[in-house]
Amino acid sequence: MRFGVVVFPGTWSDCDFHYVISEVLHQPVRYVWHRDRNLADLDCVILPGGFSYGDYLRAGAVAGKSPVVEALQEFVAGGGYVLGSCNGFQILCEAEFLPGALMRNECLQYRCQSTHLVVENVETAFTRGLRPGQVLTMPISHGEGKYHADPETLRELKERNQIVFRYAEADGRVTKAANPNGSLENIAGIVNPAGNVLGLMPHPERAAEAAMGGTDGLLLFQSLLGSLVEDGSFLKR
Repeated sequence: MRFGVVVFPGTWSDCDFHYVISEVLHQPVRYVWHRDRNLADLDCVILPGGFSYGDYLRAGAVAGKSPVVEALQEFVAGGGYVLGSCNGFQILCEAEFLPGALMRNECLQYRCQSTHLVVENVETAFTRGLRPGQVLTMPISHGEGKYHADPETLRELKERNQIVFRYAEADGRVTKAANPNGSLENIAGIVNPAGNVLGLMPHPERAAEAAMGGTDGLLLFQSLLGSLVEDGSFLKR
């Protein structure tokens, strides 16, 4: 499977994703400059975390208008996979690949900590290898991670089973205390209706080796790779 990790001015998690994909998963990967529109050789595009363009205007607002994000329209329509983590999730919302918005943390402070995520949807390519109710541990690192959506959008997310992860306790209970940023209904990650665009605030690339404290982040990539092999896409490309 061929991955592309997008690099924006200010991005800081691009090298982490590149390392995990190449050195841990042993999959081909290349960097994609934000002005590049050529994604034809890729199966999955990663929008990494960081502070693209210094988070001017709003987090992800400027990057959401970049040439590579515009090229994602055709890529996604053709069945390509997109994973946006942290700032990548913000970009996907700003570019309207995903509904809702990411706002200032409710505490008005930057949060860098470990979080527990309960799996809500296992029907996506990123989560088919997981179990409903399974609890994953991944770190967060953001100042604008409070997910917000209007009541109609929230209703549609629930009806279409687009909520993939919620912040939870270690035993899977969804509580206010487990919510690190005030996100609506503890939402930590959502997917588009087609299931090929995933956005989440936690960092799976920082939970990919035991030396870093855990490997739960690898499960998303392993699910994706397994799904591609299962449906034949990996063999065809």
